[in-house]
Amino acid sequence: MEITQGHHLILGELVDFITGKTIQDTHDERYRQKLARLLVNHKGFLKNDIEPRYELLVAVENKKAIIKIDYKINLSGRICMILKYGPGSLVTRHRPAIAVSRLVTPYQVPFVVVTNGEDADIIEGATGRMISSGLDSLPARDELVDRIAVAQFYPISPEQAEMESRILYAFEVDGSCPCDETICKL
Repeated sequence: MEITQGHHLILGELVDFITGKTIQDTHDERYRQKLARLLVNHKGFLKNDIEPRYELLVAVENKKAIIKIDYKINLSGRICMILKYGPGSLVTRHRPAIAVSRLVTPYQVPFVVVTNGEDADIIEGATGRMISSGLDSLPARDELVDRIAVAQFYPISPEQAEMESRILYAFEVDGSCPCDETICKL
């Protein structure tokens, strides 16, 4: 049975590949599950390297919201990559994803991935420069371990965090569809 919730078509339920929990089956969630399988089955990540649906609190003055980060990749005790999924154009998702990479932890996450499930852009977090594109170019676990061994985990200053919060709030909260249930205004 199909149910419409906001602008999302609920197709039933499915079992999350990473957590094993039952979640709503939507077209977007099917892409997220495809990405999870790619990371584990083809890129060599362990399920416990991947944290799905991480909730990030974003505060700007007296406004607050929780934004979900599709996947946080943790290796060697650090967040080294985030993946942000969204349908449609990837270019419009670069800047808010970079802002996430500067807010999710007190240091700059080295690698940022924006994807629509069919394509992906891999971005160097510190510079915002796109370093590769395509789902095949997602770094494998071994490659990421090698890259983070020499990566700089630059600290994020309170001033920069405030600026990134404003950018993220504008893109993800103020610019969101009113029926988007992945964002929770507090």
